[in-house]
Amino acid sequence: MDEERWEVVHTTSGMTHANIIVGRLETEGIATRLKYEAVGAIYGITIDGLGRVDVLVPEQWLERARDILSRSYDEADLDWEEA
Repeated sequence: MDEERWEVVHTTSGMTHANIIVGRLETEGIATRLKYEAVGAIYGITIDGLGRVDVLVPEQWLERARDILSRSYDEADLDWEEA
């Protein structure tokens, strides 16, 4: 059985920012996993590494994920639909 390798693409301080990163990557079709200490997530502690959250992606998607996360957008770049 060939097990898929996962690599850290980004490290955040807290679950909120990690979930934003996950949403951005999953919107582009890249699977994600989070690695974190339970104490930091339960109590919302973000000091001394307790709130550290690693966002992981499959190894073959690492470069694509880095490229996606390196881009920034301003409102003019977004394709808004007029209601």
